[in-house]
Amino acid sequence: MEFRTLKYFLAIAREQNMTNAASVLHVSQSALSRQISDLEDELNTSLFIRTGRKMILTDDGMRLRKRAEEITSLVNRTEMEFLEGDDDVVGNVFIGAVETSAMYRISKVIARINKIYPHIQFHVQSGTSDVLSDKIDKGLLDFGILFEPFNKDRYDYIEISSDDHIGLITRADSEYANYEYITPEILKNIPILYSTRQKAYVSLYDGWGGLNSEDLNIAGSYNFIFNASLLVESGFGNALAIDGLLHNDSLKYIPLKPEIPLTLFFVWKKFQFPSMTSEIFLSEIKKEFDIN
Repeated sequence: MEFRTLKYFLAIAREQNMTNAASVLHVSQSALSRQISDLEDELNTSLFIRTGRKMILTDDGMRLRKRAEEITSLVNRTEMEFLEGDDDVVGNVFIGAVETSAMYRISKVIARINKIYPHIQFHVQSGTSDVLSDKIDKGLLDFGILFEPFNKDRYDYIEISSDDHIGLITRADSEYANYEYITPEILKNIPILYSTRQKAYVSLYDGWGGLNSEDLNIAGSYNFIFNASLLVESGFGNALAIDGLLHNDSLKYIPLKPEIPLTLFFVWKKFQFPSMTSEIFLSEIKKEFDIN
């Protein structure tokens, strides 16, 4: 049984589709199919149930998946031990993130890694949880920093602490600027802009203090907080946004009361064959957020 074959097997288990797995692995579908067929012959068992285009693990397939994950993890950890402190580690880490104050801490992790492994490149994309999830599924991103809701069945994940709170960004001279808090009763009378990068914002208001999302006076939407700040400065609407993402003396952030909780997760695709650079990044993230 070759290590490469286990990598192929895990890719099919993850994608549940031979064509998609072949694309992710950059091999031909026929070659991949032959490798898995040979593996099944070697183990004298069926690893997948083939239903149309979908491939579902059998009981034996699930047993092998567990062992394959353990083997690949051990190989990666062993490589890391020998390369620790070696500034010749080269590679890329692709990260997708919602707008969150936790990126301050994650940025510090990236800076620390860069001092030890200067040839690792980090690529950060912003987006909504659903858009980023889709890119993780397609193998375009190694990791995602997502708010709920997302499909937890498809990912391994860790909950990470953040100081994210939703509030209202308004002009410092607006009629709302003197409020200490924005309550549901106040909010429904304020023309607001909401973030399309975090669609859950709107649904979060259902049941909040007896308020329904249909009660909101929506003036428009935005996808970057900087763009939203320009709209607010111009007098067009007031932005619902996360605290700490914007520093502008002409604008004021007012928290909501009661608070609306936001839970943040660091996620990656299940059964993913991690690269050396991904392992390094994940290890440092766990240290930063004190996760065993």
